[in-house]
Amino acid sequence: MSILASGSSGNCTLLETQTTRLLVDAGLSKRETLRRLALNEHSIGHLDGIVISHEHSDHIGGLAALISQWRDVTVYLNAATHAEVLRILPERQTKRMQRVEFIQAGQKFAVGDIDVAPFIIPHDAADPLGFTFSSGGAKLGVVTDLGYLPSLVKERIRDCDALVLESNHDLEMLKVGPYPWHIKQRVMSRTGHLSNETVSQFLADPEGFDGRSRYIVLAHLSENNNNPDVAQISAEEALNRRPSGCAFLCQFLIASQYQPLPPIQL
Repeated sequence: MSILASGSSGNCTLLETQTTRLLVDAGLSKRETLRRLALNEHSIGHLDGIVISHEHSDHIGGLAALISQWRDVTVYLNAATHAEVLRILPERQTKRMQRVEFIQAGQKFAVGDIDVAPFIIPHDAADPLGFTFSSGGAKLGVVTDLGYLPSLVKERIRDCDALVLESNHDLEMLKVGPYPWHIKQRVMSRTGHLSNETVSQFLADPEGFDGRSRYIVLAHLSENNNNPDVAQISAEEALNRRPSGCAFLCQFLIASQYQPLPPIQL
């Protein structure tokens, strides 16, 4: 797994096995996507698929350009998101989407040797999805852009070897920050974004989080309402609140908007 970017200006992650290459979201320009792949020593002549979580611009902004780079690539998204993509993007761009497969929450599908399990998440988009990806006995969860953690989401991300989890904002920083009040209300709502506090509560609860993950990537951090050190300290402190019999060790990483994380081998 290589997280190329994560944040409100663009999201894109590469998943790669020996035989399959898959992008999760396409929020970067083609030039920037290729540049960040090169920084992680990836040169991709073939891409098997692009999986889209929802239609917000930081997740689809580079979709058309990436399709032009890999002309035979298949785009995987649900019908409601597809309709919004057709509405949002110019027609000259959506015409490039020749290979589309519709997916649904609760229905697994495969791209090469990567099994994909989409599930519903609470966010203010048409029909947003979170995902788990499994291959070769390893399981990865990617869950960003959601206002809270329902029981269904907690269930779907159990048994993950690595978990990419949104830790968008610090509540106090958001409350005193520069956003207008209506934007603050949106971010804090049940269809907004996860706070450091919510993530901490989840990680501290052994009934919610099973503690199996070897890597936890805190993602989609707000530039205005969060700080990488604050997010990491909040998450690490949660581990100290777990019952002694449920303690676990993992590596915390912070996904960046501006540079890719080094590849994570699972």
